[in-house]
Amino acid sequence: MRKSFGGVRALRDVSFSLQPGEVHALVGENGAGKSTLIKVMTGVYQPDAGSVLFDGSSVAFGSPLEAQDAGISTIYQEINLVPLMSVARNLFLNREPRRAGLIDSARMRREARAVLREFGIDVNVSRPLRSLGLGAQQMVAIARAVQIDARVVIMDEPTSSLEAREVETLFRVIGRLKERGIAIVYVSHRLDELYAICDRATIMRDGEVVHVAPMAELDRMRLVALMLGRDVAEVRREGATAFSTERGTDAPPVLRAHDLTRRHQLDHVDVEIRPGEVVGLGGLLGSGRSETAKAISGSLRIEEGSIEVAGKPVHARSTAGAIKAGIVMLPEDRKSEGIVPNLSVRENIVLAALPRISRGGLVSRKKQDEIVDFFFTRLNIKASSPEQKVSELSGGNQQKVMLARWLCLRPKVLLLDEPTRGIDVGAKAEVQSVIDELAEEGLGVLLISSELDELLEGSDRVIVLKDGAVVDTLSGSDVNEGALMNALAAEADLDAADDTADGKQP
Repeated sequence: MRKSFGGVRALRDVSFSLQPGEVHALVGENGAGKSTLIKVMTGVYQPDAGSVLFDGSSVAFGSPLEAQDAGISTIYQEINLVPLMSVARNLFLNREPRRAGLIDSARMRREARAVLREFGIDVNVSRPLRSLGLGAQQMVAIARAVQIDARVVIMDEPTSSLEAREVETLFRVIGRLKERGIAIVYVSHRLDELYAICDRATIMRDGEVVHVAPMAELDRMRLVALMLGRDVAEVRREGATAFSTERGTDAPPVLRAHDLTRRHQLDHVDVEIRPGEVVGLGGLLGSGRSETAKAISGSLRIEEGSIEVAGKPVHARSTAGAIKAGIVMLPEDRKSEGIVPNLSVRENIVLAALPRISRGGLVSRKKQDEIVDFFFTRLNIKASSPEQKVSELSGGNQQKVMLARWLCLRPKVLLLDEPTRGIDVGAKAEVQSVIDELAEEGLGVLLISSELDELLEGSDRVIVLKDGAVVDTLSGSDVNEGALMNALAAEADLDAADDTADGKQP
């Protein structure tokens, strides 16, 4: 398979095969060609050369709908559903059950509840999809793709928004699909998942296939080395993350959030961060991690509590007030809460700084260029030019653009909610290294991550949350996997005890 865009070769003589009942990992950094290959297979792009054989016959899909009708279903990392429609309508979009020519809404809702029950989801299927959390929306997208009579299911980062329980449910579904002989292409940057469920891996780099092998024959370090094009010894030296050793500081807190309370979400949460310190927020999905960060950043209104930056109270409870005080936040969902997709990289970077670089309502282009040039170099942003649309960049580079947007304000506190979600190991290491450098320069950082390695190696202290309340704080030598798992296990024990007291089966 060959495919070029404006003289740039995205696929260079790529060959890929998939067997019935196989879970095949498609692995590589952002920009390696994985997405282009998937889009060629599913009719989004037409190849410049090469052919696609499906069940032994040559096919040329003119659109994703043609591929879907033939039996190839795709689950995208960015949820491609209709947020204003109900959950049931999203599940059966373009396949609604009918009666006398009209949509049978009662049957559709009934069947939607049955389908979602298999995925452990119990929601009101008449509600708009957007009313659900990001993880639940992703499970709806997965359920829709799987319930279609597919021969091949392509999963692009399907677990990026899921909590551990939902991931286990997805893996059980994948096991059932394998038993039915359905082939699965699995794209993920989470190596633990690849080794847990994949049979074989195709590794891509710079638009080419560099290695194909059974997962059992690839140890983790060799897999990462092949993805990055580096020596195994070099990868082994760098470790699991690009974070350096523990940082220590005795300075007064740059951020003091006290008694943050919001009904059903936060229960008297305290957070302190010193200059140059990275404080991690640990806990299961729904524990209050994101809500804590949003409360500090002013995007979630609190009913009680106080926030101080460098000893001064933050009176204005809004994002504008927080930004003025020196608090900025990188949200979890960069697509809907971060980037402005139709604006250029330059426009996205300088967006927050416009009031500071304008005079009399006119924005200085010279100052814009100075800011953009500085952060292109500082963060190693890879784009054809600052005028390229930010939506055309890889996930890792979009994340760097968002970092640049806030760093140009010279903040005192940086809140990071899943900063490496859905980006490859190379870009992840770059982002982690930048976080480390910022802390060393005196910035106070709050880090939320579902990846234990990132949370533990990147944090000086870890605050563990459950049901919106602080249940433990780990510091010093206690910042390790065993102590964190014990804290999380204690949460589960408390839940079981509560269930038993209520007469429920734990």
